[in-house]
Amino acid sequence: MTRRVCVVTGTRAEFGLLRYLMQEIQSNPNLELKTIATGTHLVPEFGSTYIEIEQAGFQIDYKVDMLLSADNSTAITKSVGLGTIGFADAYVQLNPDLIVVLGDRYELLSAVTAALIARIPVAHLHGGETTEGAFDEAIRHSITKMSHLHFVAAPEYRSRVIQLGEQEDRVFLVGGLGVDAIKKMTLLSKPELEASMDFKFGHRNLLVTFHPVTLDREGSTKQMSELLSALDTLSDTQLIFTMPNADTGGKELMAQINSFVQTHPNSKAYASLGQKRYLSCLKFIDGVVGNSSSGLAEAPSMGIGTINIGDRQKGRLSATSVIHCEPNYSDILAAIHKLHEPKFKATLSSTNNPYGDGGASKKITEVLASFPLEGILKKSFRDIQVL
Repeated sequence: MTRRVCVVTGTRAEFGLLRYLMQEIQSNPNLELKTIATGTHLVPEFGSTYIEIEQAGFQIDYKVDMLLSADNSTAITKSVGLGTIGFADAYVQLNPDLIVVLGDRYELLSAVTAALIARIPVAHLHGGETTEGAFDEAIRHSITKMSHLHFVAAPEYRSRVIQLGEQEDRVFLVGGLGVDAIKKMTLLSKPELEASMDFKFGHRNLLVTFHPVTLDREGSTKQMSELLSALDTLSDTQLIFTMPNADTGGKELMAQINSFVQTHPNSKAYASLGQKRYLSCLKFIDGVVGNSSSGLAEAPSMGIGTINIGDRQKGRLSATSVIHCEPNYSDILAAIHKLHEPKFKATLSSTNNPYGDGGASKKITEVLASFPLEGILKKSFRDIQVL
């Protein structure tokens, strides 16, 4: 009997990680793919990226429109409630056997809460990771406790999911999905990329992605100011900005970026590059700057450096190509100088990505198609021996 697997995606970056898994599910004769698009995919301000899902060859079976126009804590909380209502309706219509979610965003909290109450098993990807500077940390672990199958990117993350009380035979070490995309996608040449982006690469180039630090009430805009002050000194560097997530305070950061770009002809901002252009950019830049997980999970596989600012990603595994710095002008500038040092650049070709070397999509699909679902909803808490 064909198993109906419903993949939920709410952001451009998340879909980029899910894309090849969705292809594997789609091509497996024992699985039927259903897709739910939600979150920023449906918002023009963030590029209406549901179009990218369709252009990649997937049918969107249901859209859950949940984001309110404001980005304060009240609006985000209300969005979670609207999402829960929307997913409840979606599951009635699609009748899935299994839900697949990736990561830690609040859109997924809505999706998994509705699935829990609807008695639909959940497969969670990239659990066990830590990001101490964002409320995503608590959401990720909450999703773990509401999920039934777990696919993790590294041994340390597998241990952490088990530490949360999950049974060992339901926690699968598969590696990072971002590495799959790098291995499988045919990337653009520099002329193709420049034409697509209407952007000219220079002698030095940086890709900047800075998201809100959601557990810091006032720090995100200040940290962005410090970052922009450091970038302001780089007249010899082309700067590519990708806009932040739809998180608390995200609009303020967008305004700061737009103001900077208007007065700096060496910079350009994009609501969404899309996965192909984003990964293609990694071929032609000197490094990634900001606090996005892509700098830790994908950039090391491209042989480039990463400047990870502040504690938004604190606790994640990181390669030797990652330069961690405090969110202030002097530390950021020092990190940029280190990024360009010949001694540091010489180490990049031998970087080992802790998120593996590919193959996660196929491994996950094999489990989704074969793991018994009978009785899976009732979980036993795995106690660990206290030393």
